[in-house]
Amino acid sequence: MMIKAIFFDIDGTLVSFKTHKIPESTIQALHTLKAKGIKLFIATGRPPYDLKFLIDEFGDLFTGYITFNGQYCYDSTGKILHEEYLNREDLIQFTNYIKDKDIACGFMEIDYFYFNLYNDRLAKLKETLGDTAPDRAFDDVSRVSNHKTYQLNIFLNEDEEQEVLPYLPNCKAVRWCPYFTDIIPKDGGKGTGIKKVLAYYGIDINEAMAFGDGGNDVEMLEAVKYGIAMGNANENLKQIADFITLDVDNDGVAYALKQYNVL
Repeated sequence: MMIKAIFFDIDGTLVSFKTHKIPESTIQALHTLKAKGIKLFIATGRPPYDLKFLIDEFGDLFTGYITFNGQYCYDSTGKILHEEYLNREDLIQFTNYIKDKDIACGFMEIDYFYFNLYNDRLAKLKETLGDTAPDRAFDDVSRVSNHKTYQLNIFLNEDEEQEVLPYLPNCKAVRWCPYFTDIIPKDGGKGTGIKKVLAYYGIDINEAMAFGDGGNDVEMLEAVKYGIAMGNANENLKQIADFITLDVDNDGVAYALKQYNVL
């Protein structure tokens, strides 16, 4: 088995929800993989400007980044490999719908992330992410009319999200935590981003591996030959995974790599 590329989700995969840190075993594994010539990629729902803590710690360890759940992919030099943003008519329709409702929503532009309002659900997420949760601005949602918006974070549970999806007909919902759902283009996703990145580097899917833990990682694991679900992953992801490893806090990344003889 020849692995040439490995894709890693961040929250719940590289970074523990309990400690808000990357386990030492994972850090060592990443450096070992890089030394072997394996290309390492981040595949996250986070925007590019939320990855500063990774770059500060690892420098150019990662060959590239898949951000906004696949909507904006770029290499370590900043070269754009793939880009797709949300339908503006959908966004205008959706913002009109939530105008008088207590629905917190994050709007992600390429270099700006703002919310329409602050509520208890937003506060709970900040508590969950700890020090890795950046501060956010609050702004007028009319920005969607003249700024590219790559992703939304709508703070609703799974049942409630069904009420807003009709206002976003060209979009779909993917979820990695119970507090909110990510809204991305219907033809988007981490799987789409991975396919674009692999094609750019001339790497076959049979030479690729991916690690994830959330519902937004399903397409990512399906896009590669070796899809690894963390032990702390949700059940939907475990059902489609090729291998279920240990929890992130129990050295799950390193354990799976050893099981596949990559380490």
